[in-house]
Amino acid sequence: MQSNPSTAIKSFLLTLFTILLTLGFGSHAADNEFVQYDQPALAFKNVLLIDGTGEPAKSEQTVVVVDGVITQVGQAGSVDIPSSAKVIDGQGKSLIPGLIMMHEHMFYPTGKRNYTEMLYSFPRLYLAGGATTIRTAGTTAPYADLNLRDAITNGDSIGPDIDVTAPYLNGPGLPILKIKALQDAQNAKRMMQYWNAEGVTSYKAYMHIRQDEMKEVLKQAHAQNHKVTGHLCSVTYREAAQLGIDNLEHGFFAASDFVKDKHKDVCPSGKDTHQSLHDLDIDSQEVNDLIAYLVEKDVTLTSTLTVFETFTKGRPKARETALQALIPQVRDQYESRWEAISKQENATWPVVYNKMRTLEKKFVEAGGRLMVGTDPTGYGGVIAGFSNQRAIELLYEAGFSIEQTIKIASLNAAQYLDRDDTIGSIEQGKRADLVLVDGDLSTDIESIRNMQTVFKQGIGYDSQKLIEKTKSVVGLH
Repeated sequence: MQSNPSTAIKSFLLTLFTILLTLGFGSHAADNEFVQYDQPALAFKNVLLIDGTGEPAKSEQTVVVVDGVITQVGQAGSVDIPSSAKVIDGQGKSLIPGLIMMHEHMFYPTGKRNYTEMLYSFPRLYLAGGATTIRTAGTTAPYADLNLRDAITNGDSIGPDIDVTAPYLNGPGLPILKIKALQDAQNAKRMMQYWNAEGVTSYKAYMHIRQDEMKEVLKQAHAQNHKVTGHLCSVTYREAAQLGIDNLEHGFFAASDFVKDKHKDVCPSGKDTHQSLHDLDIDSQEVNDLIAYLVEKDVTLTSTLTVFETFTKGRPKARETALQALIPQVRDQYESRWEAISKQENATWPVVYNKMRTLEKKFVEAGGRLMVGTDPTGYGGVIAGFSNQRAIELLYEAGFSIEQTIKIASLNAAQYLDRDDTIGSIEQGKRADLVLVDGDLSTDIESIRNMQTVFKQGIGYDSQKLIEKTKSVVGLH
């Protein structure tokens, strides 16, 4: 009697999968090699502490962690260190909260309008770059993000906690094949209900969404105590705030509010939007009124200076250690585009970039809440982990103090996520999500690149080992 062909194929595939697991493919046992500290009790002694609350940096501080929770914080010598604790010498080092990055993706641009999932490299690089929690602000592979989130939560893989955003909620008009175009508000409702049932916890309205669709998106999300962010174009910032949006991405870079003769629910051309921002008087009453309205409506903004820096002539190329993470093809793609931008004549991006980062500071000074993310899209060069650190540098360069900058990248986001009771700052009773930096961040912002160990719930991961094991990988997996 002949065997069933489909049964034979299934048997072959099962055998092959077992062999691959034996060889280490698909197994996360090797992740243990990245663990530098796994003791029940730890004490960071004599560190410079920037605790994420916005309070001034404090020198010669001691932080005690027991079973993944911060139990004591105080001046060295005044803290009772348990005899069982592993003591980490913090002399010459800074301790900051684990970063909470709010505009991240698990995909990377690999050319010709295609975005490829980086499910191996990105979680490790985000962690190596100090991120212990991230939000995927949009996805082209929702089940991949959901399964990765669960694998990390269950301890089957390593990486930051992930707040998973549903697939983009976009109207018609975007030439990216992986993104659905909504038909109408009813279609938006069905999509929202489906992805809520599948376990997403966040939503993103995208460029061509129309107001009736956005209204339905907000209704469905808020009924589940979920929040909605937006990278908008067809809907202005003021209109979105009126509808009740929680968050707007890219600071003011995506605002179409200042385009003359803008039509309702119609996305102006990218050229017109860019020109309106180039010509904008950022001290005008129109601008001040919009900022005041966003603050009044409790709309949070997410800064993503990292991606806009790449379009701006005169900005530095991504650093060599970041470029080493790329496969040759995507590295070449990035470097050739960067070279072309560096030779532009009459470049307008420098004017827009400087104005928009100034507006982010004005927004905060007016009482607005700012978060930060990296957005690893564009034409490359914004690379998970490395860009976490670059985002910190750019906020500081924009005029925020180091204490404000760290708060933007930690407690502000934790508050937005309604998780500030457990993460976002270095305070007694909170989870031990910490980053040990070699150097004094209060005097040298570039020391943010010298992350030594990243602790997630008290387990310390060797940042450099994670980086070494992800060289020449981004763009492939």
